[in-house]
Amino acid sequence: MPAQGKHRRSRSTSLRRGLVAVTAGGAVLALPVIGATSAFAAPAPAAAPQQAVAPASVSAQVNSAVQAAPAQHSVAAGETLSKIAREYSVSGGWEKLYEGNRKIVGENPDLIHPGIKLTLGTKAAKASPSTARGAEADRADRSERINAAPVAKAAPAAEKAVTYTNDLDGWIKESLAVMAEQGIPGTYEGIHRNIMRESSGNPAAINNWDSNAVKGTPSKGLLQVIDPTFQAYHVPGTSTDSYDPVANITAACNYAADRYGSIDNVFGAY
Repeated sequence: MPAQGKHRRSRSTSLRRGLVAVTAGGAVLALPVIGATSAFAAPAPAAAPQQAVAPASVSAQVNSAVQAAPAQHSVAAGETLSKIAREYSVSGGWEKLYEGNRKIVGENPDLIHPGIKLTLGTKAAKASPSTARGAEADRADRSERINAAPVAKAAPAAEKAVTYTNDLDGWIKESLAVMAEQGIPGTYEGIHRNIMRESSGNPAAINNWDSNAVKGTPSKGLLQVIDPTFQAYHVPGTSTDSYDPVANITAACNYAADRYGSIDNVFGAY
């Protein structure tokens, strides 16, 4: 490392610019002796660069995040690239500092002038264990979210088709389902009671001897409905055949609801 100039302090080994007289066959030669008054040298290129060590005051501040070095440094008398690199813990040492400031320093890294401003690189610093763990956990969580296969939505369960038996019990239950959709009142017991009185459960029953038959409109089906009444109170969605069990029941119950409030209120001829 070159000696420091007298701008700041003197050292016993400081060199001064002077002349040395050397005789060479009678001739006197004046040879300059170069000292470090305003320019100072970095370590010799052959010497291994010193390991960058952060000052204790700076190291105490580096705990959980990377700390950036100042953007610039104004060279003072007596400073060298090596000294500045050590002071700011420049990553890559004085070589990196010189590389980033070659234009302003010039071709000789051993010669820097006081007053020039050097651009400093980022200080090397370690992330704290807690920061590293947090980043690692965040990466793992992100990876888990990316790799997780989307859960397919379960298809809605198809409604189970309701089937009814082809007998009196099934006909009444199917009629009650239609009546519920149409808002027609009535119960299983009320329907069953009137069917047993009118036709004994025979869907093909017909009355050919009462007054309606005399008029040409005999009563038909489970609840003995004449055709004009069936057509007037027919429920949409059911058969148009008055002998059809479900159509006959729902039309009769619709009529009874209009006339008596409900089939449940019918206990005789209606």
